[in-house]
Amino acid sequence: MPTSPIARHGRDYLAIPGPSVMPDAVLRAMHRAAPNIYAGELVEIAASLVPDLKKVARTDGHVAMYIGNGHAAWEAALANTIAPGATVLVPATGRFGHGWADMAEGLGAEVEIMDFGKRAPMDMDRIAEALRADTAHRIKAVLGVHVDTSTSILNDIKALRTALDATDHPALLMADCIASLGCDQFEMDAWGVDVMVAGCQKGLMVPPGMAFVFFNDKAEAVRAQMPRVSRYWDWTPRANPDEFFMYWNGTAPTHHLYGLRTALDMLHAEGIEQVWARHTVLARSIWAACEAWGQGGPLELNVTDAANRSTAVTALRIGSPHGTALRDWVEQNLGLTLGIGLGMAPPGDPDWHGFFRLGHMGHVNGHMIMGLLGGIQAGLGALDIPHGQGALDAAAGVISAG
Repeated sequence: MPTSPIARHGRDYLAIPGPSVMPDAVLRAMHRAAPNIYAGELVEIAASLVPDLKKVARTDGHVAMYIGNGHAAWEAALANTIAPGATVLVPATGRFGHGWADMAEGLGAEVEIMDFGKRAPMDMDRIAEALRADTAHRIKAVLGVHVDTSTSILNDIKALRTALDATDHPALLMADCIASLGCDQFEMDAWGVDVMVAGCQKGLMVPPGMAFVFFNDKAEAVRAQMPRVSRYWDWTPRANPDEFFMYWNGTAPTHHLYGLRTALDMLHAEGIEQVWARHTVLARSIWAACEAWGQGGPLELNVTDAANRSTAVTALRIGSPHGTALRDWVEQNLGLTLGIGLGMAPPGDPDWHGFFRLGHMGHVNGHMIMGLLGGIQAGLGALDIPHGQGALDAAAGVISAG
């Protein structure tokens, strides 16, 4: 018998920063028998996805679709543009910047990491200095994570392009939008991004399994000069298929296509600018609650300046062992799952238990966020973790003001 009379009844709420909450309409679209992969509606659906994906990315360029996760998108982007021995510059603001750097190293690239820590965004002056010093143009690409999911830092990708242009550096600008696409504002063409990578399981609201690489003509020209790209990772036939199977170099991810078609319909019915605005209001409500709790206890937002915070994920510090204790309590008693503190302390370090994250990306609305915050407040009280008052009022005020 459960020790609590309210333990885990009703519908669970997965409030981690991906996979995000999946809309019922997406799940219904996927709940069907396997379709014909050689002819019929699936062929038409796949073709319709391309322009609608590009609308979300705000690009007139190209998109290649892969069966895989965000790491697959990282490798695909690099495999098409970075030859072994080439140098890439990685300005890192969390675990995922380092992860992309590691992927590049594994493919034989020379990696230069500029580590800006876990609480601050990229320093564009330092990056410009490094680019200016590279008079031989050894650096072939700058790998910038738009939102690092581990730290919740939002980086200014437009300013990264400005740094490249100001130093007249020809390197490709690559952006990781795995956490941000369909949540935080992103303008691929207007911001001068050459390659962008994304996954389906966050702002695009589809179960994990599809990855995307968007690229412009400049990046395609680099691809054309590559001495070799594996048949599987090659983005050229995927972006310009002569036959249906070439979208995925084999069997299509059939049920994901139905789900993605529905998810894109939902995004475009709402309007991408409205999607960004919704995420902004809901994120601000979370920050208001966290700031109120922090007035009387150890809880603090990992990113102090709101201008540098993602509207898709919020990383929090509360001190060990409170982070793990809070996550365990809300999951066991409320069916509410919060995200772990990823990469904020070394494995095995007791400080690891002092962090947690909130995912507020994709299919979320005001009452879900208020429920999330109410659950956290219940956990803070049940565990006697010191905290300030008025958090829920502060969040409700932000939502009611819109």
